[in-house]
Order: sequence, then C-alpha cells, then structure tokens
Amino acid sequence: MEWTDDGIVLGVRRHGESSAVVELLTREHGRHLGLVRGASGKRMRPVLQPGNTVRAIWRARLDEHLGMYAIDALTLRAAGLISAQHGAYGVTHLASLARLLPERDPHEDVYLRLEHALDDFEDVGSAAVHIVRFELAILAELGFGLDLDSCAATGETSDLIYVSPKSGGAVSRAAGAPWADRLLPLPPFLREGEQGDGWSQQDLLDGFRLTGLFLLRHVLEPRGQGHSDAREGFINAVTRARPALR
Repeated sequence: MEWTDDGIVLGVRRHGESSAVVELLTREHGRHLGLVRGASGKRMRPVLQPGNTVRAIWRARLDEHLGMYAIDALTLRAAGLISAQHGAYGVTHLASLARLLPERDPHEDVYLRLEHALDDFEDVGSAAVHIVRFELAILAELGFGLDLDSCAATGETSDLIYVSPKSGGAVSRAAGAPWADRLLPLPPFLREGEQGDGWSQQDLLDGFRLTGLFLLRHVLEPRGQGHSDAREGFINAVTRARPALR
C-alpha cells in the first residue's frame, strides 16, 4: 500500500530513540498516523511541528498497519505560530478539534479550512474568527451542524441575531424579541453577508459561547470529555489582546 498526499502536522509522539509517530490531517486521506524514522534529527525536527504543511508518502504492507511516512516540508509556519501566545494555544486547540474526526476518513473541506486558518493567524481577532468557524465546521462534519441561514420560527433569512440554545437554529430579531434573554447572540461575523474585521471582544466571546455549548452537548460530553485547556488559554489571550469595545 502506498499513497502521496499533503498534510498538516497535528502532533508528534516519540517512538524509540530517534523515531516518532506523526499524526497528520491530510487532504485526501483524513486524519492519518505513520512512523517517521530520524524524526529527532536536525533536518526533521523543524518540519515535524504542529501547524506545518508537509508532503507525505505513506507506505505499509497492509492498509490497517501503522505504516511509514517519508515527509518533506511544504509550508513551515509553526515557528511563527508559537511565537505568539494566542498562536501557541490556537494551533494546539485546532489540533484537538481535528482529532474529533474519525481516523482515515477524508474531510477535504475541513483540511482546507484548517490550512486557511493557519495561514491567517497573525492577528488575534482574525485567528479567533477562524477558530469559531472551524468549530462550526467540525460540528457540521460530525452531523451536528447549526442552521444559521434562516429563522427557525419564521423562515426569514434577514436580521438574524439570535440562536436557539435548544435547536441550534438562527432566530430573527422580531421573532426572538420576547425570549431574548433565553437566546444566544449570533455574532456578526457568522451572519450571512456581513464582512469585515472590526469585531469587538464581545462578538468573539459570543462566538465561542455559541460553538462551545453545542460542542460540549453533542460531541465532547458523550465522549466523556470537556473543552481543552488550550481553548480556554486561547480565549484568555483574545480577552487580553482585544478591547471590550471597538
């Protein structure tokens, strides 16, 4: 068995004196592990860092085997990511989200979203928006997508500013007014047609509250898990870096 694919490094686990088991999210083969010989050497150490994009050749005698990776660098962004506190927490959290996907199932849209997020991670506000959107994508990929395109009560597609914490459906301003204190805010950056980067700290925190609720309910708690420490660390970094009002 052999294939070649592009992949984003999610994690590396030491194996023996100089080898490592490397976990990639690949474009066409999903989340996939393989053994890399000489992973601790000077050439491979900077390549095998979470957040980097690599070209990987995977070989194994049988498909169900762990297999071996031969890896070459494509985009070495890890050093820049971990130089900022939000970057270090963010790439760790993104990797933990990717690990929620079944191993070896292709998820090309998630791969592309992850690559786009990592390429636009310098500004903490942009990074936060990418992570919230990535969390929504993971929910959708696992079968728990939120319907944010039309009002769950009226079917309207405009002036959607709330989300029902029960159904995960958007709610318009008029329909939600009587129950506003029971509904979740739908931040502007998740509303259809609203573009820009001038989101307030509260907008970003509202996004994390929204995705966090449904991730816990549908994905994490059924697996006996909670949110990662890296997620909390990233949110704290956002809070410190962004003013409460714009």
